[in-house]
Amino acid sequence: MSLAIGTGLMLLMVIIELVILKYYKKKQIPWKDVVFNLNSGHILMWILRGIELAIFYFILHNYSFHLLENWSFIPIWIFTFLAWDFCFYWLHRLHHKIKLFWMVHVVHHEGEEYNLSLGIRNSWYSSVTSIPFFIMLAVIGVPFEIFVSISSLHYFIQFYNHNGLVKKSGFLEKIMITPSHHRVHHGVNDAYIDKNFGGTLVIWDKMFGTFQVEKEDDPIVFGTLDHVKTNNLFWANNIPVLKMIGLKIPKFKEKHVRYKIKGIVLGIAALILFALLLNYILYEDIWSNTIKLFLFTIIFSGTLAIGGISEGRYWGLILWAITGIVMPIIFVFTTLNHWLLNISFLLLFLHVLYTSFLALRKSDLKKLSS
Repeated sequence: MSLAIGTGLMLLMVIIELVILKYYKKKQIPWKDVVFNLNSGHILMWILRGIELAIFYFILHNYSFHLLENWSFIPIWIFTFLAWDFCFYWLHRLHHKIKLFWMVHVVHHEGEEYNLSLGIRNSWYSSVTSIPFFIMLAVIGVPFEIFVSISSLHYFIQFYNHNGLVKKSGFLEKIMITPSHHRVHHGVNDAYIDKNFGGTLVIWDKMFGTFQVEKEDDPIVFGTLDHVKTNNLFWANNIPVLKMIGLKIPKFKEKHVRYKIKGIVLGIAALILFALLLNYILYEDIWSNTIKLFLFTIIFSGTLAIGGISEGRYWGLILWAITGIVMPIIFVFTTLNHWLLNISFLLLFLHVLYTSFLALRKSDLKKLSS
């Protein structure tokens, strides 16, 4: 329940920030990036995060030295808070320095707009590559529940640090990684590259010589220097691998666009899929593996479909229709009748109809062909 609430809170904060940017800051919402960020395959990330935790649990109960077993709760909590952040610093730094790890991490840096939705944009494989860096905490004997709670706290702080509203954070700039510090990390300016790897505390960057303040006379340019343009989630997560082994990289071409859907429409689609993810997290402990597999398939196929629709491909529409009409009908009538899930399915069904209508209108097709 707590994990579902935390995930739901992150989604709510993303929406609130977008409203503030639109109506109070009078800025255009960067729907292209927001849709990709919300739609970056979080159901698969959730499954792989479970594998990461299962490995931690296995090591803890079979190969731990139990060095903390005589410690009281508060010292263990403080130690884990600092040790996890130290491990994350080196995880993050080496993900920029080692090519194999960068292939995974680069997806996060390819976002070209800085807002809270960027904080939940990650590679499908990010949890897998974090395993080697946190295993030592299991060997030492950090209790499983404390490891989960501390890591969740740190990840939430890192999510907050991606907000596009806070400029400076006062005295916190001296002790924590703030939004200003983390903006620097996302910059491709010469002065900002490979700086500010810390997650929560700034002490590690200052200790190991990677700290850099944000300069007023050097506006930050976000993104990467070798970004491959695609909204297809499969290619976005796997193109770095193809590049490393020398295979041909598919390129997005405007001439292949068959229709165009407004960003806000795709943004609503991404929000609906995120609502389905919240259903999955909320009821994961009580649903059977069959139900979870079916729901996983719906959510994951939906993420791929939105990527196809974003690029104006007909296969995206077809997969979206299967995801929003065929699969939910089979799901509802053969496995589970749950009111909260059914509301999400209804919204998904209505969105499929509306999106198909927009894409197939003759007037839109004429405009595209002119």
